[in-house]
Amino acid sequence: MRLLVVEDSPLLGPSLERGLRAEGHAVDLAGDGVTACEFLQRYPYDAMLLDLGLPQRDGGEVLKRLRAAGRDTRVLVLSARDQVEDRVGALNLGADDYLVKPFAWDELLARLNALLRRKSEGVPLLRHGALSLDPATRLARVDAQLLALSPREYALLELLLRGRGQVYSRAQLFEHLYDAASATSDKVIEVLLSTLRAKLAQAGLPELIQTRRGFGYALE
Repeated sequence: MRLLVVEDSPLLGPSLERGLRAEGHAVDLAGDGVTACEFLQRYPYDAMLLDLGLPQRDGGEVLKRLRAAGRDTRVLVLSARDQVEDRVGALNLGADDYLVKPFAWDELLARLNALLRRKSEGVPLLRHGALSLDPATRLARVDAQLLALSPREYALLELLLRGRGQVYSRAQLFEHLYDAASATSDKVIEVLLSTLRAKLAQAGLPELIQTRRGFGYALE
């Protein structure tokens, strides 16, 4: 999943970023409300971890702008404000959950995963011939055969399947799968495509992902 962490603490923010990346997510970190809004305008996020007490623009304003734009990003507020009116206010602004600092890492992960599962509930299977993807469980199958995909291989396949027929450049695929601070070259996309194609070919779909030379890649 692609996540945005909005936290101005020089200790907590990078710690959350490292921990969530270790869980396999693409993570961007914003240290103030203005930067958070810029990230939200540029990238689609599955979820945002949002502090309320931010410099330049507070978390409540970030949340209001997100919902006013019609975005369905799941929002988990992380705040030291522990009064009932603080929690109610954030939920009324459009937050999906509220966790008081200090918190246990395992609880944060459990709440975040619950939000992401909730986002996928009721979403129908994505199908293309013998291939099917379940966004709720993030599992891919060819007929009844389960594909053993890494999180990024699954995310790449889901993006191509949702945009079936659309040609994606290497840069577009990289932007979708990796966070803005990633030191990885966009050439990693070619490696991901190679391993994904090999697994699809082994399952009987060798020509599913096409290369359009000079343009990019598409699922046919």
